[in-house]
Amino acid sequence: MAQVTFRQARPEDIVRLNAALRDLSDSMGDTHRTSDADLAQAAFGAMPVIHAELAETDGAVVGVAVYSPLFSTTRGMTGAYVSDLWVDDTLRGQGLGARLLGAVRDRTKAQWGAGFLRLAVYDDNPRAIAFYTRLGFSTAPGDIYMTLEGTALTAVGGDL
Repeated sequence: MAQVTFRQARPEDIVRLNAALRDLSDSMGDTHRTSDADLAQAAFGAMPVIHAELAETDGAVVGVAVYSPLFSTTRGMTGAYVSDLWVDDTLRGQGLGARLLGAVRDRTKAQWGAGFLRLAVYDDNPRAIAFYTRLGFSTAPGDIYMTLEGTALTAVGGDL
């Protein structure tokens, strides 16, 4: 593998960061709705809600991890939620995904004292499940992640 460097994304990286995330969405069959402006606001607006770690080789982005802080009362600590992990097709299987997660671990430990990583994986993606399992990620019995959005989000709490 060529020399890979890791660094936190900067505002001037938005176009390349979003291109990598678009590639991730495409490879998973997902619709990519995030514009460069949306991503810039989320990462570098008045109150950033995401961070991104970039892996680069010769100035080209070859890996991305997008993450945000979370707090677990049952663990009694802060962690990091990894919402997106992408590795260029040409470098898959060479350990870059694990190195990106290690970079997220180190950065979040230094920035906000994170003591764990959490992520979600599609149940129809056995390759990703096997990868995360090999790294030591585990499922918590009984955990079901649920999402409230759209009209249901608008309506919640309206009849109190």
